[in-house]
Amino acid sequence: MRRIAASLFWASRYLERAQWRARLVDVNYHLLLEVPPRDADPWEPLVNITGEHDAFFALHSRADEASVIDFFTFDRRNHSSIRSCLESVRTNLSPLRYLVSSELWLAVNRLYLEVRDWSPASLGLCGVSPFFNDLKDRFFAITGIVSNTLPRDLVYDLVEMGTMIERIDNVSRLLDVKYHYLMPHLEDVGGPADIRQWAALLRSASALEAFRNTYGNSIRVNRVVEFLVFDPAFPRSMRACIETLAAALIRIASESGNDPVAESQPAEHLLSVLRKGCARDTIAHGLHEFVVATQRECANVADQIFNMYMSYE
Repeated sequence: MRRIAASLFWASRYLERAQWRARLVDVNYHLLLEVPPRDADPWEPLVNITGEHDAFFALHSRADEASVIDFFTFDRRNHSSIRSCLESVRTNLSPLRYLVSSELWLAVNRLYLEVRDWSPASLGLCGVSPFFNDLKDRFFAITGIVSNTLPRDLVYDLVEMGTMIERIDNVSRLLDVKYHYLMPHLEDVGGPADIRQWAALLRSASALEAFRNTYGNSIRVNRVVEFLVFDPAFPRSMRACIETLAAALIRIASESGNDPVAESQPAEHLLSVLRKGCARDTIAHGLHEFVVATQRECANVADQIFNMYMSYE
């Protein structure tokens, strides 16, 4: 059972990671078309977002469009490239086809078969934007299949936990890099280029329309942080993700006859922080420090979940 739990947990994490990276590349590509870059290597922030600076520059001398897209999308040497992630999703789900819907397995396997034929040349033939638009639609379709075909049982809860852990980590990295690596010149703070970057950040989290429905067209840093970190309703906010994770832990405990309070303990501290916090205080005390602490806490939650349900020792 622990081996099954680990496979489901990691399949969902790799699937979410692949979606995340596809959005990052697509949004950055369109942002650079809209806003002429000032920096010599405007693609380098993507490498910093994912924390793969050293791994990238061990393979490439410069972070330009071609090298970053290749590293993020096709490179099997990068275990978190979109291709590597989708191959890992398929590997983890293959022995568990009897536990998931046929629709989910067919969608994942079909995408995996296409991934094997991917190359930078094929991307050049169809174009960056059409390639990633199609990929985005495929990911949304798979997410819809998960939501609409899996019973709300142990399998679904394990998938939810892996997805939520990955989302929290991804959003925290995105905020940190925008705040520290993409800060504009002082005179440009609040200007058109700065606002476009914050809008791009929201698009990377599939949050721009939802943000505008809440705050209108006025994009300000405190509102973006409030929405992506503390908003209880937006499903990709850090708070919403940890609440979903905590609920999954409680359901698993109830189904297994364990104490729900004890089993949900790994998420309790982070859940309390995100429920009580607000953007104003977080920014005042240091957004970078908050994000780093959150990433550390998220890793700790993942380790505790692994030890509770997936460790073989």
